[in-house]
Amino acid sequence: MDLRNEAGSPKVFSRAQASVKAESYCAYQERSQYEVRNKLYEWGLHQKEVEEIISELIESNFLNEERFALAYTLGKFRIKGWGKIKIKQELKLKRVPDKMIAKSLKAIDPDDYIAKLKSLIEKKAATLREPDPYKMRYLLGRFAASKGFEQDLISDILKD
Repeated sequence: MDLRNEAGSPKVFSRAQASVKAESYCAYQERSQYEVRNKLYEWGLHQKEVEEIISELIESNFLNEERFALAYTLGKFRIKGWGKIKIKQELKLKRVPDKMIAKSLKAIDPDDYIAKLKSLIEKKAATLREPDPYKMRYLLGRFAASKGFEQDLISDILKD
C-alpha cells in the first residue's frame, strides 16, 4: 500500500497521525527500531519527532528490539529454514545490537537446528538428478550454505 497524495509525492503525516500509525505498524508484527525509524522518516517527520515517537513506542512496549530479534530469529529458522549465519546477517542489516543477535540465536534448539539442516538437505537431494556422488555432495553443500548453515555442520551431515 503506497501512501501517496494526488500529486504523486509521498503522503506526509502530522506527528499525532504518525504516532497512531506507528503504533498499528508495530502492533501488526514485531519491528526493529531501524524499520520504524525509516517508516517515520518516509512519513515526512523530522529527526526530533522521530526520536520522540520511537521513545514513546518503547515505553508503551509497542517496540522491543529484544522481542523483535527473538521473533525474527525463530520465524526465519522455523518457517524459512534459514541457518544462523543468514539470520545473523539479516539482523545486522536491521541494525540489531550484536548482544541481542547472540541472545536470540541461542534460543534455537541445537537438536532442532541439526534436524532442520538434515531435512533441508534430504528434500533438496530428492529434487536433484546427479549421478556423480561428489557433484551431488557439492550441490547439496552449496545449497545448505546458501541457506546460512555453518560449513562444518554441513560437512558432518553430508558425510552420513
